[in-house]
Parts: sequence; C-alpha cells; structure tokens
Amino acid sequence: MLNLITEFHRCNVHISGERKSETKTENNGTTKSEFYYGKFQRVIPLPARVQNTNVTADYKDGILNLTLPKSEQEKNKVVKVNLELSAA
Repeated sequence: MLNLITEFHRCNVHISGERKSETKTENNGTTKSEFYYGKFQRVIPLPARVQNTNVTADYKDGILNLTLPKSEQEKNKVVKVNLELSAA
C-alpha cells in the first residue's frame, strides 16, 4: 500500500508519503514474513511558478506523472520614487 500527498508551494513541489507492504512465503512447513514500511518526503524546486488550479497528477505502475503548467509571467512593474533633496 502506498499513500502519496503532493502539494505545491510557490516554486516548489512537496511530495510525501508512506509505504507499507507485507509478503508471506511458506516452504516445507516454514513460514517467512517480511514487512516493508517507511515514510518519505521530497521537495523539488521548480524553475518557474505554476498555475495551481490546472495541475494534474497520475500514478501508474510506480511512476508519478505531474503536469505543471507555467503561470503567466507578471508584467514588469514600474515603481516611481519621489526623492526629497535637502540643501547642505
């Protein structure tokens, strides 16, 4: 069993989850049980901001595919600064 949580924060993708699995084998009257479990977390930086409303994810055959459309670049903002010069 695998539990995945994927979150998007500004220019990062946070992927975390937990896996649990158990295998049992019986051979000549002996039973062998193995348990695999653990938590994991990854933070992946992105080169640009993402449109959070249009993100899609697909998990198939152990592969997580994320579609992350870029957000439109903000227009360059011009800021006017008034300077007051004092006579020295």
